[in-house]
Amino acid sequence: MQKRFSEALNELRGLIKEWSAPSVLIAVSGGIDSMCMAELFASMEQSLPFAVAHCNFRLRGEESDGDEALVRKWAQEHNVILHIKSFDTQEYAASNGISIEMAARDLRYGWFADLCREYGYAAVAVAHNANDNAETLILNMLRGSGLSGLTGMSSLSVVPGTSIPLVRPLLGCTRKQIEGYMFSHKAEYRDDSTNASSEYKRNRIRNEVFPVFETVNPSFVRTLNREMGYFSEAEDIVTEWCQMQTESVLTDAQAPALVGISLPSLLAVRHWRYLLYHILEPYGFNSSVLASLEDLLSSERTSSGKRFESPEYILLVEREQMVVFPKEEKAVLSPLSEEDIMIVSGAGLYSFNGRKLQVEVFPYKENMPLKQPEGVLVMDADRLPFPFILRQWRTGDWFVPLGMRGKKKVSDLFADLKYDTFRKKSAIVIVDSAEDDSDARHISAVAGVRIDDRCKVVSCTRNIVRISLI
Repeated sequence: MQKRFSEALNELRGLIKEWSAPSVLIAVSGGIDSMCMAELFASMEQSLPFAVAHCNFRLRGEESDGDEALVRKWAQEHNVILHIKSFDTQEYAASNGISIEMAARDLRYGWFADLCREYGYAAVAVAHNANDNAETLILNMLRGSGLSGLTGMSSLSVVPGTSIPLVRPLLGCTRKQIEGYMFSHKAEYRDDSTNASSEYKRNRIRNEVFPVFETVNPSFVRTLNREMGYFSEAEDIVTEWCQMQTESVLTDAQAPALVGISLPSLLAVRHWRYLLYHILEPYGFNSSVLASLEDLLSSERTSSGKRFESPEYILLVEREQMVVFPKEEKAVLSPLSEEDIMIVSGAGLYSFNGRKLQVEVFPYKENMPLKQPEGVLVMDADRLPFPFILRQWRTGDWFVPLGMRGKKKVSDLFADLKYDTFRKKSAIVIVDSAEDDSDARHISAVAGVRIDDRCKVVSCTRNIVRISLI
């Protein structure tokens, strides 16, 4: 096992171009897996300098302190640099609204990264093994993770949130091999009493599911790890196909939307369901949301106006497309109250409804060009006097488009422009504050789009107001 471990570690070192520092940081909890890794590091023929990091999560009282004492003793006996840190894991989990498992993960990896930056360690080594990998596969399948979750853990990755290499030199070893090595070398380790409990999902799989698998296939851990290698290759093939297809289904999303997906183009792709998963997975939409979305798109039900949420993003489905935008823009999708307006009292830069407008006033000169770039409107300043009002579009708003005689509802204008719900709600209308209540729905302009005919520049115009939607 020592030879296999050394070969795996040297192969990993060869894959890391940035491995220039001489020393590596190894994470040692005091359990059988990490103590085995520590023994293997210490017994390498061509020694590799290393330091030990131990986290005391203060979750098991005296038992946690006993783990720390063992790691401290081992480090002293082997004359190895030791870093130890205690965490209030329960408080961190409660204050961040996450599970104890996730809290411990965040705390240890954050600390490992800090140690690497402070002391210049080339990489972090953890003791994940083939059994851990098989457990991860089953957990990912139960959560719903696509092909990427079926590939399991990689022997080489990075410390979460950093570019620091994270290596798993024991990933090719089963727990039985680890137990055999520790028994034959009479090496000391400590059992975590919580491992016998099935309170955590991973423990339940380890203690209750895997024994059943072993009755079917005594070598099931090896089999699952081999299959994960095939899944990894399959994922590469599928990802390449998805990247080729993605460009053909994306639309030009209007800010603050992050991505737009053409529904006709998407549904024309043979394997559109997985392509949709590939596009949306980075935005955190889980399997249940995606299942509901797929069911909606494959049915004949009306999809326009449907909304789906992930922890940080919103997906809005319209007649011809879907758009994804950050949740902080969610307020734009909610109707404003009568008080949610902005009064424009003079020239300047204004921010409203998630957008910015530049208001300028100029003397009008004969033959001054009135054609403006897209997003810019010019109006007679006397026909739209200060102060005027910016507000969100409301049902019933109407105007007389420039050059026309009849009324047109703003909702009909939006339909002509093929606005989705998001663009409707993010639109800004301009209203003359002097209007009577009876004409409150008669707007002066839709910012960046159209003006009312009564506000147009004429031969007797003295000043113009130019409004640019930035």
